[in-house]
Amino acid sequence: MRPGDTVAVVSPSGPANAVLLKRGIQRLESLGLKVIAGEHVLARQGLDYLAGDDAARAADLQAAWCDPAVSGVFCSRGGYGAARLLGLLDWDAMREAGPKVLLGSSDITALHNAFAIELGVPTLHGPMAACDVIAGDENGPEPQTWESLRAALFGTPGTVTGDRVLAPGRAEGVVRGGNLSLIASMCGTRWQPSFDGAIAFLEDVGEEPYRIDRMLTQLLQAGVFDGVRGIALGSWVKCGDPYPVLEDRLKPLGVPIVAGLPVGHGSPQHSVWFNVLGGIDTESCSLSGVMRNEEQAR
Repeated sequence: MRPGDTVAVVSPSGPANAVLLKRGIQRLESLGLKVIAGEHVLARQGLDYLAGDDAARAADLQAAWCDPAVSGVFCSRGGYGAARLLGLLDWDAMREAGPKVLLGSSDITALHNAFAIELGVPTLHGPMAACDVIAGDENGPEPQTWESLRAALFGTPGTVTGDRVLAPGRAEGVVRGGNLSLIASMCGTRWQPSFDGAIAFLEDVGEEPYRIDRMLTQLLQAGVFDGVRGIALGSWVKCGDPYPVLEDRLKPLGVPIVAGLPVGHGSPQHSVWFNVLGGIDTESCSLSGVMRNEEQAR
């Protein structure tokens, strides 16, 4: 993206806090972006965990993506609800609109995965406009989070370094994944994930180790990890000690695994491009080297 570009902020999942959203929009504007808000960005409905009804949330998302004046579609927050929109979107119309930036994380994993399958575009896993690390502090966004987001949007994303290695080695592949719960929930659907030829990125929040075990077992039995080249593990906030189960379930795949990357929930939250080529190196315990599509083509 470039300063002066227009981005649309939409709420495809849970309802955003109005104060945080206003502050987050102001901070995005400080990057030189022109920010517009979706018509239903602060909507509510009977199910209080959804930001308005499904049709309205889908309409905002599609209108923003198909607007030729909009260069990026930024999600206000996660929560729950993005998967409910997938059958309501006109994928042909969105495909014709061409590539632009989709930014979000957590529940937005449903969109990252579906956009990769339906549109074949890179998407950005990163902090959202009304989240705490961007808008929760009156004095400014969390510095590492903000710098990582700025670099990912306007320049070359830097290396993200973890704090432990579960299996040694190096690997290259297209980076895919996101929130483990969402990845597991998409099994058996039209948008079932696949890590074939990919580096799988996974993170989660508020899940006990046995539930992480259950979801990984589901993915393994569904063949989602078949052909995976490497695994990068992000944050596991309020998940107890997930590493024994992560090692138990993933190490038998025989691929390099780096862990403890500051990507996902918690603070800081680094930004990572999905559906682009990346690499992991367990010597430096890092995920790096992501490239945009035109660079891959060269």
